[in-house]
Amino acid sequence: MRNGRTLVQLAHELERQLATKRDLVLHSSMMRHETSDHGDTALIVDHPDGGSFAVTELARRQLAGKLSIPYAYFERMRTEQPTLLDRNVNTWLQCDEGRKMLRTLDGQARAVLSDRYRRLDNYDLANAVIPILRTLENMRFESVELTDTRMYLKVVVPPLAYTMSPGDVVQAGIVITNSEVGHGSLSVQPLLYRLVCSNGLIVPDRALRKTHIGRALGGEEGDLKVYQDDTLRADDQAFFMKVRDVVQATVTETAFLESAHKMQATMGVRLAGNPVKSVEVLANRYAMSDGERTGVLRHLVEGADLSGYGLVNAVTHYSQEVEDYDRATEFEEIGGRLIDLTPKEWAELATA
Repeated sequence: MRNGRTLVQLAHELERQLATKRDLVLHSSMMRHETSDHGDTALIVDHPDGGSFAVTELARRQLAGKLSIPYAYFERMRTEQPTLLDRNVNTWLQCDEGRKMLRTLDGQARAVLSDRYRRLDNYDLANAVIPILRTLENMRFESVELTDTRMYLKVVVPPLAYTMSPGDVVQAGIVITNSEVGHGSLSVQPLLYRLVCSNGLIVPDRALRKTHIGRALGGEEGDLKVYQDDTLRADDQAFFMKVRDVVQATVTETAFLESAHKMQATMGVRLAGNPVKSVEVLANRYAMSDGERTGVLRHLVEGADLSGYGLVNAVTHYSQEVEDYDRATEFEEIGGRLIDLTPKEWAELATA
C-alpha cells in the first residue's frame, strides 16, 4: 500500500484549509473569464464579496463541461487563442440561466459545480469518523492522504485476520474516501491488507456511496451567497452521524471472511495461457498505460505465481510504485474487482 502523510500532518492541513476556503453560489452571469498571454486562466466574480481566482486544471475541465465546450478545444484555445477562449466562455456564461457553486481554496477556483452540489467536507468527515475508527480493536492508520481531488483514510484492524496459506495472512480494514471538488462520491469500503508484502486490496462493496447532490443553494437572481466553515459543518452534521454507523457495520467478521474467501478462491485459477497476453488483456480492460502494464507483469513474474491470486497480488503490489496517490488507490480497487470476476471473465484472462 502506498504511504501518504501522517495523521498529524493530515489534521494540520485540514485545519489550514478550513481557514482559507470559501464557497460562492452565484448566477453564471456574475463570473467573467480571463486568460493571460501565458495561458494562465482566472475567474473574476463581479461582486464586492467576490474577487479574482486562478483556475485549476480540474476547474477548467468542469467549466468547459458546464458550458458544453469540448475540453480539447478549450485547451487549444487557451494555449493558441486566449482571446477567443475568453470570448467563448464569457458569451456562454452570460447566456447560461443557471447558478453555479464556485469552490475556492488559497485564492484558486478549485471546482465549478452545480448549485445542487452537496458539500460533504473533509474536515467534518475526519472529525466524525476518526473517533469511531479509534474504537476498533487495535486499529492502526495504515495510510492517509489528502490530494487535490480526494481525502483517503485507510485503516487496518489486525485482530480480524485470515490465513490464505501457511505464512500468508490478510487482515481486515476499511477505506474511507471523499472528494470536495466533484471528483467522486463519499464512500466507505472494506479493505484486505496482506502482511507479507503490505498490499492493500479495496473490496468492491457498496457499504456506503453518497453522491454529492442535494437541494439547490442560493437566493434571488443576482445574489451571491458565500459559505464558510460554520455553515458547512452545520449543514452536514446529521449525515456524518450516519457515516459513523456505517463505519462500525463495515468491519465485521462475516463481511471480512466473505471477502477473504473470494480472494483465496483465485488461487485455483491457473494462468494456463501466455502470462504476457493475460496482463495485456488485463491492461486493456482497466485502461492501464504501457508502463503500468510492464510493472504489473514484472511483479507477476517476480512473484512466480501464475494463478489468479498471483495476478491479483501483482496488481496490488505494483500500486506501491505508483507516484500519484489517487492512481495508486485505483490499482488497489482493480485488485478488488479481480476477486469479484466471474469464472467466464477469469477464463478470458487465464487462457489469453
